[in-house]
Amino acid sequence: MLRAILLEIVMLGRQAKTLSLSMQARLLTRVRDSPWPARDRVIVLLSMRAGLRAGEIAQLTWGMVLNAEGAIAEVMSLPGQIAKYRSGRRIPLHRDLRYALRILYRTLPVAAHGPHAPVVRSARGSAMRPNSIVNWFTDLYRELKLEGCSSHSGRRTFITNAARKVHQAGASLRDVQMLAGHRSIETTQRYIDGDSAAQRKLVGLI
Repeated sequence: MLRAILLEIVMLGRQAKTLSLSMQARLLTRVRDSPWPARDRVIVLLSMRAGLRAGEIAQLTWGMVLNAEGAIAEVMSLPGQIAKYRSGRRIPLHRDLRYALRILYRTLPVAAHGPHAPVVRSARGSAMRPNSIVNWFTDLYRELKLEGCSSHSGRRTFITNAARKVHQAGASLRDVQMLAGHRSIETTQRYIDGDSAAQRKLVGLI
């Protein structure tokens, strides 16, 4: 476990690799065959489609993703107490993530549906710890031989993809910052991978 944590720290220092579409597909294909496919798909999508940190995934509860009628909401509400730097925020749920959460919710016993019950449960039925989420991703990427990836790769992918599509949505980098829960635009910018082809196209339009 200590080795995995140290590896995560190193990866954060040198920027975890972002995930291509083919890499994302490999992750989602692999978790279909896991002992807990519904749970594991949600873990991957919380990272790639909502940009959650490992600690936020571990501490996410059903009350944060359910609406007043007890159905999966359209927006996830992360309170400050589970977020780094108390960066509580509201994140619209991607359709794939909403569907995966709905499937997971249906597979759980009614006793696990409470607003304070963890979304991601260990094999023993308790909440997974942040370090366990880090280790889970480390093992998955090692198995798939995806070097340079860590539990932060999905988050970087989410932020990078969001930044590249801001103009299509009529948004700005400030919106990406808010979705990521960063305290500054500068931090958000450090997460974004450049695209040399896009840069050439951009210069050609000047």
